[in-house]
Amino acid sequence: MSPGKTMAGFWGGIGSCVLIAVGFVVYLDFSALDGFYLIVLSVIAGLASVLGDLFESMLKRQRGIKDSSKLLPGHGGVLDRIDSITAAAPMFVLGVHVLTTV
Repeated sequence: MSPGKTMAGFWGGIGSCVLIAVGFVVYLDFSALDGFYLIVLSVIAGLASVLGDLFESMLKRQRGIKDSSKLLPGHGGVLDRIDSITAAAPMFVLGVHVLTTV
């Protein structure tokens, strides 16, 4: 694992979250405050995505396995394909729920 590549991926992912959120803010013509909330929520979901990936990698290291399944050999298994979304999606939905009920 290359720390430089890992950090570049982290910042690229967070930057992508911000860019996509800004795109939605502009396209849907959100107010400044609602736009700010969406951008912050997107960054939080992006951070949760990274934590989901790191958590799944930690579990695999503890078990001493390279792939979490044989369904996608060489790709880390199925969990490596969905670990980020399974952490980020609930966080994003919870944030949207909180923001729409306040």
